[in-house]
Amino acid sequence: MHLFSPDACPRLIVKIGSALLVDADGAIRRQWLDGIAADIATRVRAGQQIAVVSSGAIALGARRLNLPKGGRASLEDAQAAAATGQIALSQVWAEVLAANRLTAAQILLTLDDLEDRRRYLNAAATLGRLLTLGVVPIINENDSVATAEIRFGDNDRLAARVAQAADAQGVLLLSDIDGLYDRNPALPDAAHIPQVDRIDTRIEAMADRGSASGMGSGGMVSKIEAARIAASAGVSLAIASGRIDRPLSADARHTIFLPEKRTRARKAWLAGRLTAKGAITVDAGAAKALTEGRSLLAIGATGVRGLFFRGDLVTIEGPDGPIARGLAEYDNAETQRLIGTRSEDQGDILGYAPRAALVHRNHMVLL
Repeated sequence: MHLFSPDACPRLIVKIGSALLVDADGAIRRQWLDGIAADIATRVRAGQQIAVVSSGAIALGARRLNLPKGGRASLEDAQAAAATGQIALSQVWAEVLAANRLTAAQILLTLDDLEDRRRYLNAAATLGRLLTLGVVPIINENDSVATAEIRFGDNDRLAARVAQAADAQGVLLLSDIDGLYDRNPALPDAAHIPQVDRIDTRIEAMADRGSASGMGSGGMVSKIEAARIAASAGVSLAIASGRIDRPLSADARHTIFLPEKRTRARKAWLAGRLTAKGAITVDAGAAKALTEGRSLLAIGATGVRGLFFRGDLVTIEGPDGPIARGLAEYDNAETQRLIGTRSEDQGDILGYAPRAALVHRNHMVLL
């Protein structure tokens, strides 16, 4: 994939879907994986640092445990399959990389590991150190403990968040499709989209839900969500087919999503977070002020939703929809009491000196 060459992209995150690693019978596609490992070794020798977000644990575990529906019949089955399959997945990665004189490391992440600021920084430091040592981290969601409420849900978004934490320049999603099409690619008149400059409602409408293989948890919707996370962190993201031999060295068709201007690390982390605890609605005047770089003042707020505490992530919504995300300076009850009030009145309402804003601009990112 020449657009992510080592000289142009010093640090790259490669995501590999379940259907590429595991065949329909639940066995590892070893010959294909040997080719991927050889490609990774070539890139590492050329100076590129690579981390791999690898699916496949649930599919592998389901085969070993003889579980129905690929291990996804229930949450308990998925967790058991993941626990069993992850050890096999990490072993095969260690073997194919060792055959190319590379060392593998395993990192299992939960949603909270990248949503909590302190744990995010710890994960980022570990990733950075492994990559500078020439190790190839093999990363997956910790599905054996994740639940529906605390999970990424797909490895596309996980790859984008890992790229952000690793300060990577590119993400390559290898999948069973060679990019974005203007409609379902099964239709005869579907047109391939080689480059996306900006993700808008037109691009979102092109996404076709579902995974073609039935093994994975993501489809084009999740890939576009991943591209949005990557773009907000200043990271390029490409979607390419892994249904070819040596996809990391092939000059094959793909779709690339161009990044936005790289932003400060804390704001990039905020933009990439997936779970807001609540929402604050604002009037048109406040919405305009936010787009001009102002903090959210109580006088412009019109309502509060959700249960949140000081420091939790909240979405700020204007008359036309979500505008920004930021860290709340008050809990939901205090925020509700301050709705529509002026700063000089807030001390009497709260019984203590008020803070400068409901959400400060230094702890906010526009969407």
